[in-house]
Amino acid sequence: MKYLIVSDIHGCLPSLEQVLQFYHTHHYDMLFILGDILNYGPRNGLPEGLNPKGIAEKLNEMSSHIVAIRGNCDSEVDQMLLDFPILSDYTLVVNEGKKLFLTHGHIYHEEKLPRNGYDIFFYGHTHLWKLEKTQHGIICNTGSITFPKGGNPPTFASYEQGKITIHQLSGEILKELSV
Repeated sequence: MKYLIVSDIHGCLPSLEQVLQFYHTHHYDMLFILGDILNYGPRNGLPEGLNPKGIAEKLNEMSSHIVAIRGNCDSEVDQMLLDFPILSDYTLVVNEGKKLFLTHGHIYHEEKLPRNGYDIFFYGHTHLWKLEKTQHGIICNTGSITFPKGGNPPTFASYEQGKITIHQLSGEILKELSV
């Protein structure tokens, strides 16, 4: 299976549309969304192209291909617009024997890792992409497609056959690691 992993959309329809174009062009099987989907967040500015209803419509069209996690800006009101569950703090996906732990990053993060073990720990929240091997497994922060921090470009990740890739919003590869 091929997974595209994105976090911190924050209501920006143009950024999501670029990610979905990449998703469809490269024939991914599932979209993992690691939270902060519709709401721009009170600490952020208004993103260009803010359109939560438009995002809900786009994502609802592919709801059977989405696994989503609750971010700190997601709420029950957001869930009312979406046809797929978003209110779980984490989920564990097992693919070809590899455990992929998916979370937003405000509850579980690098200082508070899950105790049940993982091969790859995917999170967002900080808006700073990261991909590195540690003694516990691989850590992947997808960054943000809307509000990247630290001078980084907008980013997302992909996973296929044991390989994790960080992509710029344009699709350009920034870094790859294999499990």
